[in-house]
Amino acid sequence: MNKKNARRSFLKKATLTSAALTSSPFIWASGFEEKLLLSRAYTTINFSANDHINLALIGTGIQGIYDTQSALKVDGVKLVAACDLYTGRLDRAKELWGASIFTTRDYRKILERKDVDAVIIATPDHWHQKIAIDALKAGKHVYCEKPMVQKYEEGQAIIKAQKESGKICQIGSQGMSSLGNEKAKQLYEEGAIGDIVMLDMYNDRYSAEGAWQYPIPPDADPKTVDFDTFLGKAPKVPFEPKRFFRWRNYQDYGTGVAGDLFVHAFSTLNHVISSHGPNRALATGGLRYWKDGRDVPDVSITLYDYPKTETHAAFNAAFRINFIAGSGGGGGFKLIGTEGEMEVGQNSVTLTRSKLSMIPQGYSMVSFTEAMQEKIRAGYAEKNLETRASSLNTGKTTWEAPRDYKGGHYDHFNNFFTAIRENGNVVQDPTFGLRAAGAALLANESYFKKQPVDWDPTKMKLV
Repeated sequence: MNKKNARRSFLKKATLTSAALTSSPFIWASGFEEKLLLSRAYTTINFSANDHINLALIGTGIQGIYDTQSALKVDGVKLVAACDLYTGRLDRAKELWGASIFTTRDYRKILERKDVDAVIIATPDHWHQKIAIDALKAGKHVYCEKPMVQKYEEGQAIIKAQKESGKICQIGSQGMSSLGNEKAKQLYEEGAIGDIVMLDMYNDRYSAEGAWQYPIPPDADPKTVDFDTFLGKAPKVPFEPKRFFRWRNYQDYGTGVAGDLFVHAFSTLNHVISSHGPNRALATGGLRYWKDGRDVPDVSITLYDYPKTETHAAFNAAFRINFIAGSGGGGGFKLIGTEGEMEVGQNSVTLTRSKLSMIPQGYSMVSFTEAMQEKIRAGYAEKNLETRASSLNTGKTTWEAPRDYKGGHYDHFNNFFTAIRENGNVVQDPTFGLRAAGAALLANESYFKKQPVDWDPTKMKLV
């Protein structure tokens, strides 16, 4: 269905009589508000011990543990091995998943194991490309945490390795497979907000933990931490626990707020509107508070231009992160269109459609005589710019996931493991992952160069 027909279909649903209000999720009377439940059916399958997907975790840090906990909730998945460069995390892996799992500080030993079918890569960003390619070449399916790459130019090699291996590769932006994203995409394609004109995304934090000041264990030393291996291709520096346990704070190992947080928003945005991404970025910001040795900003504001395509109008996107938000914190993600807006989360979508005022009000009429004002009003009335139908197409509807919803993180892994079993497709393959990462990393390019940067979203390279 083309965009014009989709919008016509949506408006047809939205202007049905009020008698249908209880049965249709697309109905509004003036000022009408309602809440509806989203749903997803899961197929329960009892897998035999011989039919489990054997999983290994490479990078047993914070995100690696959360990823694995979600992955193991999917039927027919078993963790058999874990890898990390800090021995305390290997002890934690056995504490969480049993003393029988294989542990090592060398990821290559994981890839050599014939009992490993798939790996989660949850290492610092500068190791993603190397380990992902090695894993695919070793015949393993790969779930690689976002951002897929530390540098955009690293992405094509992962795309090539995945295609040549024939293995499944899912990029781990966990909200991608959520009920919220699914509903937002449906609503957008049905024309619920008209033409998109703006995306507004923000993430405010107000804690040391939220600003990546993670705890450093008192036993961290050159014996318990393989610091030289951690450095990898990064510049060689003396052992420094902060660089290992708080690696997100350094350009040598991470990607700053852009790679850690913007990339989630780009994954959702590009998915919902079926876009390849923006073609221009302009970033500003600075290090305002957390002056703890980090060399990335703790306040970041980036403006992006999206070009017109077959699936969306030309529009602008504003992304901002504040790690010292005295308000206490919060976040939002809104798609704003010519006829409405959607606020999108993993567990909910709120669609608001308002009446566009087309008739001049008191403010602009004050300079005319009373007689002229009457003539102007009569002229606008003849044009019939504000129809009864436009008034009926207003209101607010919120779709919410049920309390027993397993969550977007579970759904993303379920999509990954289903694709492995059925040789199917994932929602975030390496090409999609590079487009999301590349768009996010434009913020760093612009910020450090102190100038706008141009990007080819189709070819996925700087212009």
